[in-house]
Amino acid sequence: MAERLIPGDIAPDFTLKDHTGREVSLASHRGRNTVIYFYPAASTPACAKQACDFRDSLATLHAAGYDVLGISPDSVKDLGKFVAEESLTFPLLSDEGHHVADAYAAWGEKKNYGRTYQGLIRSTIVVDPDGKVALAQYNVRATGHVAKLRRDLKLDK
Repeated sequence: MAERLIPGDIAPDFTLKDHTGREVSLASHRGRNTVIYFYPAASTPACAKQACDFRDSLATLHAAGYDVLGISPDSVKDLGKFVAEESLTFPLLSDEGHHVADAYAAWGEKKNYGRTYQGLIRSTIVVDPDGKVALAQYNVRATGHVAKLRRDLKLDK
């Protein structure tokens, strides 16, 4: 597992397929702030809540110069269903081999009901227009996270 990213680090570049099968790279977002959020599984209650919170805050985020990319280990097909089910309006990217999650330290040891296993750690990384990490948050909660992120980014005044 990679070390957790901290502000000032160069954000690892990536190219992944979105929910439509189109390739999306971090490099294509240069010049804008980009919120990259890692979530465990499409179409689960907590992940749906978080995705809908991002969807509902997208206008405010875009107006402040932030793009949003969601990344999970789900297939392109599963992501497409999730986007349709929740009327999501931003790209969801498929990281089936969790290589990008590994590079961002968002894949690692988790504990649930006394069981230890490897999985996706719910995390949010904000990348500045120059490709550097501006904010890195790990082990975030699905509920209330977007509101906290907006406060942290000073978007709620």
